[in-house]
This record gives sequence, C-alpha cells and structure tokens, in this order.
Amino acid sequence: MSYALSDFGSYTVAGRVHEVTTGEPSRINFTRSASYVYDPKGHFPVEHAYVQYFVPANRNDTPPVVLVHGGGMHGSTWESTPDGRPGWLNHLVRLGYETHVLDNVERGRSGFAIDIWEGDPIGRSQQEAWALFRIGPRDGFATRTPFPDGQFPTEHFDTFSRMLVPRWLTTTPLHVAALVAVLKRVGPAIVVCHSQGGEIAMDAMRQVPDLFAGLVGIEPSTRLNDPKTAAAVPTVIFAGDHLDIDPHWRERQQIWNDWVSDLSKLGGAARLLRSGHDVRSGHTHMPMLDHGSEDCLKACLEALP
Repeated sequence: MSYALSDFGSYTVAGRVHEVTTGEPSRINFTRSASYVYDPKGHFPVEHAYVQYFVPANRNDTPPVVLVHGGGMHGSTWESTPDGRPGWLNHLVRLGYETHVLDNVERGRSGFAIDIWEGDPIGRSQQEAWALFRIGPRDGFATRTPFPDGQFPTEHFDTFSRMLVPRWLTTTPLHVAALVAVLKRVGPAIVVCHSQGGEIAMDAMRQVPDLFAGLVGIEPSTRLNDPKTAAAVPTVIFAGDHLDIDPHWRERQQIWNDWVSDLSKLGGAARLLRSGHDVRSGHTHMPMLDHGSEDCLKACLEALP
C-alpha cells in the first residue's frame, strides 16, 4: 500500500509536572563503563499522552480522525495487523483522512510513570486475551484453534499478544483529559474508539460534545447515559461475532442495541453494524486486526452520515 503524505509528526497533550522530594543521591552505572551521581528528587513531566499524526497529500474535506485504543493496548492497535497487513491507520490515510493516533496516558510512547498512581498495574495473559477477545473457545487456546468462522490470524497470536501492555485501573480521568486536549487541538473530529476507549470517548463527549463530528465505537465498553447529548453526534457501533459465549458480551450487546435505539428515537443518526450481517461472519473483539479488517472499516465509514 502506497500513498503520499503532506505532513506527519507527533506531539504530546495534557499532563503535569510532578515533584519528587524523597530519596538520596547515589552513584549509579548507566552503562558498563560510565557512571554518575543520580538524584531521584526533582521535577518530572507525568500524565501526558503521545499522539502521532498523518496528513495525506490527497487529504479529503472530512474532519480528521482520532484513533483511541482499548485497555492494555496502545496506538499500534491501528498500525498493522499481527500478520503484517496494513492497519486501519494506513487505510484511513490512503482514503484521504488526516489521522491522529493516540498512545494514551501510561501506554506506549507516552512513557512509564514514576510511582504516583493508586494501586498496581495489571497485565493480561495470553489465555485471557484469547477467550475475552473471542478469538476462539477457551479450550482452544493451547492448540490455537479458533472458532470455525474465525477471522483472526491465529497463527500470529503470539505476535499480537506482544502488543499488550500493563495498565492501571485508576487512570481513566487522565485518559479522558488527554483525549479532550487532542480534540481541542484538532477538532471537531471523528473519534474511532475501541473497547475501554469507548468509556474514554463517552466521558470526553460529555465535556466537549461540539468537538465530536462523529463517533465510531468498536465494541465500546460503555455508553453515554445522556442520550440527548449523544444524539447530536452521528454514531456507528460495530459488534463482532460469538457474543453469546459469555454473559459479559451478551450484556454488552444489549447495551449497544439499546444505545442505538435510544439515539434513533431522539432523531439521532445511529446505526449498529454486526459481523455476519453487515460484513462477513467471524469477526472478533479486534476487527481491525482480523482478515477482512478493511471491509469492517469501510462499512463503518459508509454508515457514518
């Protein structure tokens, strides 16, 4: 896939400067042959997010797109698939969309923070990712046996699992502040959010609804309980397959159905796209990585007014 860019780069948003006042200086070796006196005290930038942006030479006249990853992930979610196919970032830029990819607070290139947050970070095991993301039945993990119609490139599951990173459970307000800062910089924008990114997008929408030109929720983790605010934002929800395997996903499916119904009753432009109905069957919680991922993106963009 080839395309020309008129500009690309990166920037950081939000955050603060934190002062560390404890600890004593000590000499450390920062390479095998060099040492210096390290002082743990001082001022440190924390709680900011990293954003990389791409402006295609054939930029279209639609609002920019902001890509918001899910829990325990970072911006690489959108860059390429585990088996090396172009990701949604590449497809969006090729189609002429100015695109901003977020590595939110404490994820990816936003950097790992000094110990300032409540609680400990959690990780996601391969077993949990396999089952929770509906790549295959729980007992199919050991042999990497997916669902019969599964579209995930399971032969590259280990590569995918290297994209997973630790996350805190107490930093959502910081994530929201970062997304709001991005939207204030580039918005109004089309926000494409995945999983936990749905909660972040909803909280941001509550604060700056006018900066949402549209919302594409890929199996979002929640909905906005104020339907009047959300009804003003054109909305597409995408749901994968095999949602009946677990009560968690059955509940989510009902939330998405109710969300779209409530928005439609208020005159909002809202649509629920489903794997096996609007695109091929077998899509997982990670449709942006599945085979046929470009068809999922195309369906979402076409459904967005």
